[in-house]
Amino acid sequence: MVDVDSALRASAFSGKRKRGGSDKEDKPSTVLEPFDPATHAVKEKAEAISMWIVIVYGLVVSALMRYFLMPSLEGTQQILWLLPLLLMATVQPLHRVLVPSHFYNLYTRGNWFRACFLYLFTWLALSFALVNPPLADIAAPHLAGGLDIEATDGIAQATWKQSTYSINIDQDSIPVVLGFAVRDNVDAGNSTMSLTITQKGQPDPLAHAEGLVKDQDAPSAVFDDVGEWQRGLWKNTLTGEFEGPLVAPNPLDIGMAWDLGTIGPGEYSVQIELVENGAPWSTGQNTWSNEYRLLITQVA
Repeated sequence: MVDVDSALRASAFSGKRKRGGSDKEDKPSTVLEPFDPATHAVKEKAEAISMWIVIVYGLVVSALMRYFLMPSLEGTQQILWLLPLLLMATVQPLHRVLVPSHFYNLYTRGNWFRACFLYLFTWLALSFALVNPPLADIAAPHLAGGLDIEATDGIAQATWKQSTYSINIDQDSIPVVLGFAVRDNVDAGNSTMSLTITQKGQPDPLAHAEGLVKDQDAPSAVFDDVGEWQRGLWKNTLTGEFEGPLVAPNPLDIGMAWDLGTIGPGEYSVQIELVENGAPWSTGQNTWSNEYRLLITQVA
């Protein structure tokens, strides 16, 4: 009976015939690397130790960033992602301190490459869990779909682009009901809103509102009474069906609208600030603000 080792050696050193009947010299086609089970077991143990060191290291860095560094900052800063990346350089020195020398000497460049990536993904995974609901919330409330106005006679063309709503009208003035919707990944209703709508060159605001979003009963009623919005409906790309208006496509968006009366050509400013309490920053708040422009132009 032929054992496996003999068969492999016979295959590796098989000869070939030369042309004209002469034999070629035997040449090995492969080189078999000797396998030592004891050495392999030691290396596997060394890699297991490295894996757990790197995982724990990533978890510790994530926890320190979330519960010590973030509360000292006022908001998102580059150090939150730059510092963990720089700490990849400490993976090898950390092994040198914690791992016995007879294990440490078995590590190669491939081990350090894998260890750095395992640390990186461990830090990313736990960081995402620690800064998102239900454990935390670092995303500020914002407008769901910009601004829109109620569709009415006299509008020749309407264009929404980069926080500017351009309205071309074919008459002297039009009635304007201006609306938007607030969105948040936790509770949009508990966001504090500050709104001011003014016309350029005029000192008195056309509309002003402050307070919790959920307490804006009158603006919410005006929004619900709008039959058709100028920008139209949002189309679900999966079902192909038209659902809510573009200004508030999600059922959880909280819509509000203000009747600005009959206004004519001009430039109007809509300043909105939304603040949410309970953020992990030093201020304890997530804040979002933006200024939109409503441009009404009369065309022939």
